[in-house]
Amino acid sequence: MDTAALPSLTAWMDGVDQLSELLPLLPVLVSLELLLSADNAIALAAIARGQKDPTLERRALNLGIGMAFGLRVALILLAQFVLAFPPIQLIAGLYLLWLCIRYFQSLSDQAADADQVSTTGSVSFGRTVLTLAITDLAFSIDSVAAAVAISDQILLVVTGALIGVVALRFTSGLFIRWLQIYPRLETAGFLAVGFVGLKLLVLLLWPTLHPSELFTFLSVMSLLIWGFSRRDSLPAEEV
Repeated sequence: MDTAALPSLTAWMDGVDQLSELLPLLPVLVSLELLLSADNAIALAAIARGQKDPTLERRALNLGIGMAFGLRVALILLAQFVLAFPPIQLIAGLYLLWLCIRYFQSLSDQAADADQVSTTGSVSFGRTVLTLAITDLAFSIDSVAAAVAISDQILLVVTGALIGVVALRFTSGLFIRWLQIYPRLETAGFLAVGFVGLKLLVLLLWPTLHPSELFTFLSVMSLLIWGFSRRDSLPAEEV
């Protein structure tokens, strides 16, 4: 989720057509982005953890989210084409649902073979970076469309995208550690990923449907609250 994905902010942002007018709003926008990017951040943190090395995890996040910013800008510039080309929204929705399903399949495989010890090592670094960028792009489809609707000033929209990726990098770094402490958090994050993917597909099939953004926000926040509802101690060597 993204601040731009909340139509209730449209009236508040309406008329902000110069960067100087946006600057006083930056603290509020950053705070909102930190809160609303949580579902995306959990997914990216879980993907980055596949490197199984803190240094590589940070590097993958930096490169992946850097690529994601470039893709967001390209998406903004091509927004009119994206809005007129439903298959892009279809692909994004299916991809997010696939991420969710693949996560639960991996949990099922682990449960079916609890004695198996992983010897495959970390996921390819390049594959991790690419997956991070594509995942953020899929999350950005609806929010970029909403951002372009809010303002026709490309500089403002790109500034909003930059705020979003900076907030996303910050929250993803935090979630990498929190995923080790809160065992339900990763599951909650991927349930939120599946929810966003399903929402994209439903809106594609029923374009006249206008679900309350408050319902979307409360649904995602409820999942995250559940994710933080159980805490484990860190291993002794990490304390």
